[in-house]
Amino acid sequence: MKKRTLGINGLEVSALGLGCMGMSWAYGPAGDRQAMISLLRSAVDHGITFFDTAEVYGPFKNEELVGDALAPIRDQVIIATKFGFRHDPNGGEWPVGVDSSPKNIKAVAEASLKRLKIDAIDLFYQHRVDPNVPIEDVAGAVRDLIAEGKVRHFGLSEAGAQTIRRAHAEQKVTAVQSEYSLWSRDPEAEVLSTLEELGIGFVPYSPLGRGFLTGAIKSDTSFDSSDFRNSNPRFTKEALKANQALVEMLSKIAESKSATPAQIALAWLLAQRPWIVPIPGTTKLTRLEENIGAVEVELTTEDLRDIEKAASDLKIHGKRYDEKSLQMVGL
Repeated sequence: MKKRTLGINGLEVSALGLGCMGMSWAYGPAGDRQAMISLLRSAVDHGITFFDTAEVYGPFKNEELVGDALAPIRDQVIIATKFGFRHDPNGGEWPVGVDSSPKNIKAVAEASLKRLKIDAIDLFYQHRVDPNVPIEDVAGAVRDLIAEGKVRHFGLSEAGAQTIRRAHAEQKVTAVQSEYSLWSRDPEAEVLSTLEELGIGFVPYSPLGRGFLTGAIKSDTSFDSSDFRNSNPRFTKEALKANQALVEMLSKIAESKSATPAQIALAWLLAQRPWIVPIPGTTKLTRLEENIGAVEVELTTEDLRDIEKAASDLKIHGKRYDEKSLQMVGL
């Protein structure tokens, strides 16, 4: 597996990471726990060193899963987790708001260390910007944790350019994580240029459009009742049908490269900047191996130009979150 470096502090990770959320939360019933542990360890065997989780996934179950799976091979992996949500006091699995108060940040760090069975969090992201807490206070709290040896690197998720600048001035930001793919290109407006200027790495989540860009999801695809895509505007039957044109475009290019649509989608991301590290998620070994194959797909300048032209002619239908989710997470 090829390696890439996130940020000027030199955090080296595999060119592709693994998003772990779907193994236990949000995309239907949790996978069999032992099978998911085996999958996580297989990812390491295949050269993946970068694993992404968060306390809110479950909540807590995903961190516990990642901790149990990776504890025996801790010295081979980089583990990223996140803080910043307020949990439902009634025990519901979905957060009820954001909380990046320094007190909460430090409490989350202590709890995450125990669940992950590690002595330091390699990369600690603010999961969503908290409008009630100055980003300087957030960065300061993480700086304290770094000084204490409990955190190694600071990250932000879904933050805008000015927030990134303010945070970075207080405590160097190693990576920013946001949704980015051929059907979610918002970071191109301001964020990517800001990261390039400041020397910050970028970690696209949902790089395969929550599964859509694999080509496996059609307009008549149904999801489990616990799958949050049921309420996602891009996964209505009408939007799925309209957006199939994007998958058809990827499929044509994939055929010419003896690759799959998912591999082309990931290869396109990898070609955007040398400091971009996508974190596709999966619960299946076959998909994991398919995704890893994207690292070897070579897209020429002409290929990238053709993809850009074809993509620019397509209109993506549906917002990436519903209104309730947007309000909850402050997007």
